[in-house]
Amino acid sequence: MNLRRYPDTSHVRVRAIKSTFTAEGALCAATLHVPADTLPDQQLPAILMLGGWGSIQMALTSSFTHRFVEAGFAVMEFDYPGWGDSGGFPRQGINPWRRTRVADTALAHLKAQAMVAAHQITLWGTSFGGGHVVDLAAQHPELQGAIIQVPMLDGLAATLATPLGRLVRLIGLGLLDCVKPGAPICVPTLAREGGFATMDRDGGWDAMASALAAYPDHKYDNRVAARSVLPLPLYRPWRRLKDVKIPMLMIGATGDTVAPFVSDKVRRVGNPNVQVIEIDANHFDPYFDPLVPTVLAHQLAFLRR
Repeated sequence: MNLRRYPDTSHVRVRAIKSTFTAEGALCAATLHVPADTLPDQQLPAILMLGGWGSIQMALTSSFTHRFVEAGFAVMEFDYPGWGDSGGFPRQGINPWRRTRVADTALAHLKAQAMVAAHQITLWGTSFGGGHVVDLAAQHPELQGAIIQVPMLDGLAATLATPLGRLVRLIGLGLLDCVKPGAPICVPTLAREGGFATMDRDGGWDAMASALAAYPDHKYDNRVAARSVLPLPLYRPWRRLKDVKIPMLMIGATGDTVAPFVSDKVRRVGNPNVQVIEIDANHFDPYFDPLVPTVLAHQLAFLRR
């Protein structure tokens, strides 16, 4: 196992404020991170963070959360229904359109927080959550802006990037999961290279191990309901890029084989509101040193503008 170097942000003094909101019939857990010295009547510009495919709060995002707080932002993360600390059944399922609706409710919840300047909110999404940010940005022209990194913009491309034998097995289990009564059939979210999972490439297994080693108190349920893979080819948020009216920073990795960066489709859309930066990296590199400072520099510069 090749453990990566997870960024150390322990010097940042953060106050975490827990809350809940109801979405899609489930009670969802959320955490608002603010600078420790924030006054009760102080309102801060805010960032709503949307994690990726199998994400829960603070899963590979803590270094970004803490650096944004250090820069003076309030940052909210949340767990989707059926994941992490949120309620909802069945557990570990993913539906991209449902997740986008939940994220929309989370945005309303963030706007209602006393320490948040509701007119100064930026969306932030990574991996699968980057696609949801495109959908939300197209729906909310009142927002300040949006940042997406290693975004999953084309579910069809991501599906076709899966080795054929593994794809056939995943689809078969997904169909069985849809008709089987009771608890869902789950498959591993992450596996070692060549292993059976929804993600086994770009060092995903080592990324999970490195993050858990850096935060040993964090727990992660490395499973996803098999039915989650079935709608993926139909989810193609790059088609909504044309509708984005707010400034958007897009950071795509040219070596991404998990969520291939469809730069040709992005260029075809040609939205002048979207600033594209391409980095020589795979899907999981931007969460670890030495690349994090470079990625964060682009994002903080965008936020200051």
